[in-house]
Amino acid sequence: MTAVADRIAGLAAALRAHGVRIGTGETVDAARAAEALGLADRELLREGLAATLLHGPGQRALFEAVFDLYFPRGVGGPQDAPRDREALRDRLADALAADDRALMARLAAEAVDGLGGYGGSPGSDGFSAYQTLERLRPQTLLARVRADVRGRGGGSGSGSGSGSGDGFADRLLDDEIRRRIEEFRRMVGAEARRRVAERRGRDEIARRGVRPTADRVDFLYANRDQLAELRRAVQPLARKLATRLAARRRRAARGTIDLRRTLRSSLSTGGVPMRPVLRRRRPVRPELVLLCDVSGSVSGFSDFTMLLVQALHDQFSKVRVFAFVNRLDEVTGLLGHGRADPDGLGARIRAEATLTGWHGSSDYGMALGEFAERYGGAVGPRTTVFVLGDARTNMSDPNLPAVRELARRARRVYWLNPEPRDRWGTGDSAAPAYAELVEMHECRTARQLSGLIAALLPV
Repeated sequence: MTAVADRIAGLAAALRAHGVRIGTGETVDAARAAEALGLADRELLREGLAATLLHGPGQRALFEAVFDLYFPRGVGGPQDAPRDREALRDRLADALAADDRALMARLAAEAVDGLGGYGGSPGSDGFSAYQTLERLRPQTLLARVRADVRGRGGGSGSGSGSGSGDGFADRLLDDEIRRRIEEFRRMVGAEARRRVAERRGRDEIARRGVRPTADRVDFLYANRDQLAELRRAVQPLARKLATRLAARRRRAARGTIDLRRTLRSSLSTGGVPMRPVLRRRRPVRPELVLLCDVSGSVSGFSDFTMLLVQALHDQFSKVRVFAFVNRLDEVTGLLGHGRADPDGLGARIRAEATLTGWHGSSDYGMALGEFAERYGGAVGPRTTVFVLGDARTNMSDPNLPAVRELARRARRVYWLNPEPRDRWGTGDSAAPAYAELVEMHECRTARQLSGLIAALLPV
């Protein structure tokens, strides 16, 4: 049982390295679950460890990848892995049509062993899921699998009639087949990681070879699927932040100690401050203004932040959102609840707002100057301003006077920069110049953003 305990400890450490909060208690519970469930049923063990170590469904994909490293299906490669790609594709099509998970897992192992290896030496630790899938191309089997399923009586195409009901059933069938193909792709990825981990060590691969959760991926490098996952996480995250802001507002409403009045009151008790006197505050919901660069790779960061702030709109008396590339336009109305389509937000802003002039590159100086000229009245002594962007001016004038005037008029101005701090000031970055005028923070991931929003949003 010592070896199992070591694996559970390694599994917990790997999850902890990816940001999952796991303490000693959870680790002990996982060990007890493994002892009670045994090792004969791998899927039962998987569910038991997930139940004791995880705190929410958003961590499940990460757990699956790490679990497969510490409790793999097998060791080594399959015996006599086939080299005939077409024969392997035929068998995979049959497995997909039958939704045979066990056969799909065996075929994933055979595919990685036969098609995914690279490197010249026999002891090479090179196994690539990408290379395997590029050579096997399971996504091109959709039509063949659809025909097989219909031939077995599992689809609607063989019946009489071809009305809208059949079309809907066909779409459902295609979606189901795509889900099975995606599951096979996941199996290939897990098998490739397992094979590499056997040679390079599972601890290292668990740290470096497992994709992090979406909230820990850099906004600048997040792919389309990760950005979509972040958008789906906006509402739960907003609820958590709203709870924190409400608690901060309650504490602030109680006020701070008024030292002069407390000392004066203590004269009646011999100088002992028995009853501290608080300086009462009248809670006032602040105003919020966002200035968002939506050009290039920065757009994913800005889109997510706009959606998050819109979800928090009840915490403020007024929220106004402005987007820019080299021209600036107000987009507050495009984030309204009636038009809340997170995945289409960026396209909607580009289609309906005026964001560019005679060129398509970002120009902070021009956009900030336009804000000061057209919308300067949106900023007052109760307004907190957030500027979202990498501060890369494409060698144009950064227009520091406009930022200085913005800082003078607003209650506070914060600049959230999605670039790493060590890149500020390199190339065409004007970040150091802007940081001398307003408070600038590195904000590379959704986790960093939620922490900054909770700390910086006014109450």
